[in-house]
Amino acid sequence: MQARLAAVGIASEYGGPHSNHATEMALTSFPDGSYLELIAIQPNADSKAVAAHAWSKLMQGDAGPCAWAVRVKDVAAEVERLKAAGVPVGQPMRSGRARPDGVRLDWETAQVGQEPNGTFFPFLIRDFTPRKQRAWPAGKPSTKDFSGITRVVIAVRDLDEAVKRYQQAYGLTRPIKQVDRAFGAHLAVVGAGPVVLAAPLTADSWIAARIEQFGEGPCAFVLGVRKAGRYKAAMTTRWFGADISWFDPEKLGWRLGFE
Repeated sequence: MQARLAAVGIASEYGGPHSNHATEMALTSFPDGSYLELIAIQPNADSKAVAAHAWSKLMQGDAGPCAWAVRVKDVAAEVERLKAAGVPVGQPMRSGRARPDGVRLDWETAQVGQEPNGTFFPFLIRDFTPRKQRAWPAGKPSTKDFSGITRVVIAVRDLDEAVKRYQQAYGLTRPIKQVDRAFGAHLAVVGAGPVVLAAPLTADSWIAARIEQFGEGPCAFVLGVRKAGRYKAAMTTRWFGADISWFDPEKLGWRLGFE
């Protein structure tokens, strides 16, 4: 994954193994504090820990986009708010890892929804140790050519049903919809958040195949670009009044865009 990002000009940093005896990670971090986390199975991982991992099928199938998270100031308060809205949500769980330089990182997360963690809805995360130590392991963003992650594209079976669920969870407004034939999807945005819901345009589209293999969840991310001239786009589409340029998915192995 790191090599494929490097092939399109995006640097990443190795962050170390998780304490779950299943996964290790690297990341590409941005000036706004968001980041793309690359997660893979550890060498000599515990097979039972891998099998029990929420993203085991996705990792073993080289799914590319897998899940997403949002940072909240008070995980427990957001858990209670979501419960009151009628959204299934798990209790906060503490976790952490050690960076390769020995710095200890600790945080808590909570699952939202009944799907695998962070797939349809983002999971919640709050740091106990300074967040910059986790998001910027080298003390600064790994790239300044991009400002951060601006859109999370969620592959869904039923666009209207997905819209209703997001409205229920976050009190969002009526959706704006469009069709992108080049991307192969019916699209919807709800409110001013980063979520773009994407339902297959045809039964034989890549999104339909992805949902069949991996279920609903993130299928692409879009970055805010500062120096677009440094990067080559394989395709450009227009979403809700903005031009989205896409890296070559064959070269990258998954779909990543910039705007």
